[in-house]
Order: sequence, then C-alpha cells, then structure tokens
Amino acid sequence: MSVTVTKTSGRTAQITWTADDDLQGYLDRAVESDQLADALQSLGQPVLHGTPDQILTQAQHTATLARLLERRAASQVVQLRDIHGLSWRKIAAAILDAPEKQSSVRRMYESGRRQSGSITGGTYGGENRGIEGGTFHGDVHMPATDQ
Repeated sequence: MSVTVTKTSGRTAQITWTADDDLQGYLDRAVESDQLADALQSLGQPVLHGTPDQILTQAQHTATLARLLERRAASQVVQLRDIHGLSWRKIAAAILDAPEKQSSVRRMYESGRRQSGSITGGTYGGENRGIEGGTFHGDVHMPATDQ
C-alpha cells in the first residue's frame, strides 16, 4: 500500500498516494471536495459549530465517506473469507473486536457479495468482477455530492 499519512509536526499531517492507489478517484474527490476534512472535523468535534447549512454539509460529507468505508469493509470481509479462507470467528474478532459476532460479519459478507454483482454458487459473476487469480475485482460506487 503506498497511501501514506505522515505526521509532519504538531497537529499537521501530509497524505500522499499514487494514481494506482486511487483508480476510481475516491481519494482525490474526498480531498478536493472537503469530504475528508469535514469527516475528520466531525470525528474530532462531537458538537460542530457553524451555520445550519455548514453543519449539514459536514454531516453529508461524513455520511458519504462512512458509507463508502462500510462498503469497503464489506468487500474486505469477502476477500478475507473467500481468498484467504479465514474463519468467521477470526474475522469477527478483527473487524468487530468481538469473536462472538459472527452473524454480523456474515451480514457484512453478504453485503459485500451483493455489491460485487450477481453471485451464485460461492463465486462472483459478471465481467471484470469477482475473484480471479487471487485478486478481488469489484466496484464500490461513491455517490456524487453537491459540493
């Protein structure tokens, strides 16, 4: 992974990535549209300040990134199970910090499979989708925003 976050000093950081790290432009869009900044501000400040429209935009940006990250997490659960053969218990322990929550991880898995297209018989269907040669090929669509 060549995405790096480097703390440069105090409360300053630099984020770098390559074009190969962001094939669908999600990182570029998150930075350029202030989605990332708004989500990080929301993370750091439980009570936001500003006009209702500013707070609404911050909430929209935070929710948009949260949905995208939830989809990515579901995709990763599919990869952990189907490619690497990890047990539900081990995945639940890592993802949810609760090995007994295997049914929650299974729901994430099913969500990840649905995102990748029509699935039957434990394999992915469709062109340029699914698991081929140990690589996961799936799309996660990030909705466009007004910003």
